[in-house]
Amino acid sequence: MTRHDDELIALLLGDRRRSAALARWLGTLEGRRELRAYRRTRDLQQLYGDAGAAPRRIIYYCALPTPIGRVFVAASETGLVRVSFRQSEASFVAELGQRLGADVVRSPARTADIVHQLRAYFAGERRRFDVRLDLRHTTPFQRRVLMAAARVPAGQVVSYGEIARRIGQPHGSRAVGQALGHNPIPIVIPCHRVVAAGERIGGYGGGLGIKRKLLRLEGSAAASW
Repeated sequence: MTRHDDELIALLLGDRRRSAALARWLGTLEGRRELRAYRRTRDLQQLYGDAGAAPRRIIYYCALPTPIGRVFVAASETGLVRVSFRQSEASFVAELGQRLGADVVRSPARTADIVHQLRAYFAGERRRFDVRLDLRHTTPFQRRVLMAAARVPAGQVVSYGEIARRIGQPHGSRAVGQALGHNPIPIVIPCHRVVAAGERIGGYGGGLGIKRKLLRLEGSAAASW
């Protein structure tokens, strides 16, 4: 990560025009490399989705067994919308229908790609995901937080304050923590790699035990905090 992260994220999300300093940096090898990496993250994640889609969508879901228990995944025609654990199937389906205003259909075929990648992740064969995401139901601020969190590599951790700095909101660590606490796609967007101040693991929607298990799976020293 670099001191230009906040400008790059804002530029790619259409929130800001490039400054003269950013333009000069993008002319360097490091700048071009970082821009390519951020563009890949943005393109793979489909951060906005189609705002003009029909109000009633179909959401496809299924479940898979993992070392942290049963994990549910759900996807729209646009991309992955939800990953959840520590939840019953009935409550997962009800939440999808209520929050997304969608008809929910169980379909292993429609969710096969993310299931395959998650199985590889838990087997230690994958540390990055390349499925498309549908995050149209998140706020612009949360999308910026999630985009920055998605760039934290396996085996590393950063603080809420560091994510706040990278999105250009240096005093927004509490808001970052709240946004990550409502991450609709944990594991795939690795909010478990973001910790509270002072190198404390901090809160996690799936529970601190699961956060430690995920960090341990990825070989992070933070798992012992």
